[in-house]
Amino acid sequence: MRILNTHNVTKSYDGCAVLRGVNIAVEAGEVYGLLGAKGVGKSTLLNIAAGRIADYDGEIELFGERASFAALRNIGFVQQDFVFHNNLSAMQNVMFFGRLYKPKRKELSHRSIAALKMLGLWEHRNRKPGTFSDGMKRRLNLACSIVHNPALLILDEPTANIDSQSRNYILDTIKELNRGGTTIIYAGRYGDDMDAICSHIAIMDEGRIVENGSIAQIKEKYQKNNRYECVIDGVVRSGSLFPPELVIDSTVIDNRVIVTFNRELSLVDVVMALAINRKSFVSIGRCSPSLDDIFLTITGKTLRDDR
Repeated sequence: MRILNTHNVTKSYDGCAVLRGVNIAVEAGEVYGLLGAKGVGKSTLLNIAAGRIADYDGEIELFGERASFAALRNIGFVQQDFVFHNNLSAMQNVMFFGRLYKPKRKELSHRSIAALKMLGLWEHRNRKPGTFSDGMKRRLNLACSIVHNPALLILDEPTANIDSQSRNYILDTIKELNRGGTTIIYAGRYGDDMDAICSHIAIMDEGRIVENGSIAQIKEKYQKNNRYECVIDGVVRSGSLFPPELVIDSTVIDNRVIVTFNRELSLVDVVMALAINRKSFVSIGRCSPSLDDIFLTITGKTLRDDR
């Protein structure tokens, strides 16, 4: 079943186009990544899909039909802004948002406890979010959005500028929810996050989808024969394996070498270069390009200045 379908979605602000005919299709059970730098239209597209922006051109289908209030109740939306109330405890916040969907009292209590435990906040349930770190606030934001067990969870930059522990909690929670049947749409600027959780991605730039497919398909499409990983039989000294005039960059980790050449080389070429230097190897393989590398190749831009 197709959970979300957008047809030529276009949106402008004061005559400036933010979305330019966006078409995406999200299938049930997917973790669908929307990768792009700041300002390319990701948040606008997600807000339209979640029913928060009504003034746009094009069509949105949710759960196989035109978007409706009933369909929107099956969505959890984790926006960049914090939605919780600072005068309530973490537990009170999650229960507050859960009550909006009118579950039975016992069910609400069970779901609230489960959401806080899943995100590592149970021990902090009686604290108010004003005392939380930014990472804990991001986790609470997510807990408030999953308490009603949505069929579709939309996340807008959920790991931006947070600590590694909170990042891991959020990514692990996304994986667990997906294993339980929740379809996920995950928008962000961090290719390594998407590599860890997504089955399918769309790359956005300047309000358009510029690439779309499974991560495996996209990596294969943009694979280059100039970056290899070699596991060497014996001690490796930096710079001792290949002629320096061929090498752009080389990283040595124990007996593993990741080398980037200044031109594409076949596997045979790499083996011959090692043989000339009388180096035996355990394995040699091409390195897959990162999603950050692919974004740079397509757009000529970087995704971010830093995490």
